[in-house]
Amino acid sequence: MTPVELSSLIRRHAASVLSEHDLDASVLPEQVTVERPRNPEHGDYATNLALQVAKKAGAKPRELAQWLAQSLATEESVLSAEIAGPGFLNLRLAAAAQGEIIARVWDQGANYGRSDLYEGLKVNLEFVSANPTGPIHLGGTRWAAVGDSLGRVLEASGAAVTREYYFNDHGEQIDRFARSLVAAAKGEPTPEDGYGGDYIKDIAAEVLRRRPDALEQEPTQAQETFRELGVAMMFEHIKESLHEFGTDFDVFFHENSLFESGAVDSAIATLKDNGNLYPNEGAWWLRTTEFGDDKDRVVIKSDGNAAYIAGDIAYIGDKIGRGHDLCIYMLGADHHGYIKRLKAAAAALGYSADQVEVLIGQMVNLLKEGTPVRMSKRAGTVITLDDLVEAIGVDAARYSLVRSSVDSSLDIDLGLWASQSAENPVYYVQYAHARLCSLHRKARAVGAPEDAAPDYSLLTHEREGDLIRTLGEYPAVVKAAAELREPHRLARYCEELAGVFHRFYDRCQILPKEDEQWQPIHTARLSLAGASRIVLANALNLVGVRAPERM
Repeated sequence: MTPVELSSLIRRHAASVLSEHDLDASVLPEQVTVERPRNPEHGDYATNLALQVAKKAGAKPRELAQWLAQSLATEESVLSAEIAGPGFLNLRLAAAAQGEIIARVWDQGANYGRSDLYEGLKVNLEFVSANPTGPIHLGGTRWAAVGDSLGRVLEASGAAVTREYYFNDHGEQIDRFARSLVAAAKGEPTPEDGYGGDYIKDIAAEVLRRRPDALEQEPTQAQETFRELGVAMMFEHIKESLHEFGTDFDVFFHENSLFESGAVDSAIATLKDNGNLYPNEGAWWLRTTEFGDDKDRVVIKSDGNAAYIAGDIAYIGDKIGRGHDLCIYMLGADHHGYIKRLKAAAAALGYSADQVEVLIGQMVNLLKEGTPVRMSKRAGTVITLDDLVEAIGVDAARYSLVRSSVDSSLDIDLGLWASQSAENPVYYVQYAHARLCSLHRKARAVGAPEDAAPDYSLLTHEREGDLIRTLGEYPAVVKAAAELREPHRLARYCEELAGVFHRFYDRCQILPKEDEQWQPIHTARLSLAGASRIVLANALNLVGVRAPERM
């Protein structure tokens, strides 16, 4: 019995006892809170339902808790129900009831933890979207890991997810990139507002290899040649780096297409028609303050050119026009102002502001022997995705970036994450999976009966119960990660499950010793270990990290 199932059971009994005593059952919450006590001696699970609703229903908390305890005690799955304090209820489940969790894991396999929470919801998930003027920096790398993991979590919850990269190929930063390439090709210093690093020299040299006459063109055409070829090469490098990092996209959307297709003009016309765009001092302003923004925004500047937000507005319309019910933007730490701005833009176009969500990620810092690492061998000024992978590998890089909430800045100790020790979280978790795989190889080697049905009522050891309950919590962890957009919950769950398994392994003899015969308890424990392997692999998959069979 999972916590969710226990919650439903408690609610059903609570409704029954309230009705029996002519009390108002409508005060019951839709979902009863069920938690694992910090002290295992208090039971397997606890609920504060009696404290929460007794007064509203017209009863005393301990009185309601007593009625509920007596009612729940009639269930075969409930071993005991005891009242604590002013009205808490501590529950112990029968071993066979907990064993149902193991059976469910084996039955559902890779689908265990998946749900239809967002069935039918079409989500556009835009992340990374770094300008093609240089390699992916650490901030973008964090989104590459977190965004891909969030996409996996949403898909596991029933959503249809489109992973999208917004390719910013329109604007001043691209011109600066092109000027930097031209300067490098000529052997001149990097322009004051340009981009440095060896990668600029390499791209400039490759442009000249492909177009030996590039510098012989008149200056405007030469810059256009370097812009076109340089952006294409830079973006191919970005896509290759992301692919090797395990992050792939369904759509690479070109910002410039919004202007070439007329989408920007169409969006502006819509806003003029519905009165949400108004003229002032020669410019056109969006009434974003009417939709929650702190000030109105200029969309068409007084010189007649479109402001940056014009593309954002057209892009929102394009995303929703493609059938997406929810558009999630994953932006950097300096983009807080975009939250209200993007929601207001959606509302001004006639959509719901709730169709737009903006997640903000904080900075990432690398440490080596306690000292910040700030310079890249290739990029010159920033640490890149390639630098991080080279230092600690793909699995450690992804796990280290997903493991913490994006709301907080993150320090990554390169020495720790490169080590093969229990202090390294990803090594600790992957080692647990490899150990679980090894157990089943050894079981086959010692002749474990293949057709023996496990008797889960034998699993009465404290460590067995801890492990079973941890497995039972997995679906709720996936649900919370999806609803809160917090895939780091999966990484932390992996560590919790690995720790609970290691403690179970240390205290419970899973396979018979050399002088022992195979017993039913070994079958039951091996089945529990196998269920743990399935769940740990499922969780690692949602984080986007390998579940190795050998280490």
